[in-house]
Amino acid sequence: MLNKYFYKLLIGVFSIFALGVFVPKNVRAIENPLNFPNNTFGIHILSEADIDDAANLVNSSGGEWGYVTLVIRKDERDTTRWQQVFDELRRKKLIPIVRLATIQTENGWEKPSFDEIDGWVSFLNSLNWVVENRYVIVGNEPNHAIEWGGEINPESYGDYLVEISKKLKTTSGDFFILPAGLDASAPNGEDTMSEATFLQKMVEEKKDLFNFIDGWSSHSYPNPNFSGPVGAEGRGTLKTYEWELEYLKNLGLDKELPVFITETGWAHDMDKNVLGYKSDSLIASYLKKAYMDVWNDSRIVAITPFVLNYSDSPFDIFSWKKKDGNGFYDFYYEIQKLPKPKGEPNQLNIGKIIYVLLPQLTGVTEEAYGIAFMKNVGQAIWEWDNPSEIEVKGEKYEVKPVTPLNNIEPNEEAFAVFRKI
Repeated sequence: MLNKYFYKLLIGVFSIFALGVFVPKNVRAIENPLNFPNNTFGIHILSEADIDDAANLVNSSGGEWGYVTLVIRKDERDTTRWQQVFDELRRKKLIPIVRLATIQTENGWEKPSFDEIDGWVSFLNSLNWVVENRYVIVGNEPNHAIEWGGEINPESYGDYLVEISKKLKTTSGDFFILPAGLDASAPNGEDTMSEATFLQKMVEEKKDLFNFIDGWSSHSYPNPNFSGPVGAEGRGTLKTYEWELEYLKNLGLDKELPVFITETGWAHDMDKNVLGYKSDSLIASYLKKAYMDVWNDSRIVAITPFVLNYSDSPFDIFSWKKKDGNGFYDFYYEIQKLPKPKGEPNQLNIGKIIYVLLPQLTGVTEEAYGIAFMKNVGQAIWEWDNPSEIEVKGEKYEVKPVTPLNNIEPNEEAFAVFRKI
């Protein structure tokens, strides 16, 4: 006769194999990031080589899960490359905000083609994103002709924004769509259109446009000449986003849009001493005041000043890293010192059991552990010192590596310890 222990062993084995896949705790859909602990500190980067420096800035002084805004051009849609970038951002606890771009021509940026939208959808879906919300910015400052194939066409931009949003959201509810940040200080002219005019024309063309965006991307620069005071308010200041949101309400916006300040910052020129540009020490004091007294608005999700590292003209005047690559300007170190919160973004936490080595002995003890060879098919890294909590058919379990020596990253297979909690 089989003893009681052997029956329990069989029950444990069949139970585990029947489960097969660990179901994520959260339903797949975008979440308002302001409903969870959030680290608003961020930075704009132009190369994956700057990830470490970005993490050391935005996740310093107690912070975790700050933001980076980065650009992917249509000729850079290499899944292998960008999955490696996303994996490194995951390790560094950085949340990507991805701006979609075309390619540069002699006269500026190529106008996006509707025929290429499916290519973007396929590429963006080929990636295992760092967190559940997939933050995507569609374009950049299209109220400049140079940014939209040599023309200013708010109706065309609105059509493109809605179409790509529709297609992305059809494939995954996790896409969090942001419109292009606009130049709030641009005048109406041959090569530029004022933001007010651009927005009005765009919304008149696409009256349901607000149904296809989930947040607002703002270029809240301190103008004029990227050299304005900290305390100024309204259009063309650090609080440009306030003016934009109020103007959007006049155009029919009837919902709250979380704000992403994806470009901002003061111009400096340490070599040429351009009139009006600020010293690095003055910018440091301006930025500290901005973070403490201006950008403490509860609607702001992320602030990613432009740009962490750019050594060539014309954007070297915004770079936080020195031209010679030898360290950073004062404001990098001063912002690094500011206390920062620990963000807690949602991540999909799913595991697939390949085979069971030691089943949990069901019914013997609530503290009983099992061991299985598993594949991490979610977004979170399984850590020894921070067990991942998941649900299995309505019951809660925790999972962690079988030893403290190796974390289990997404798409990796390894032995893992699991237990009912």
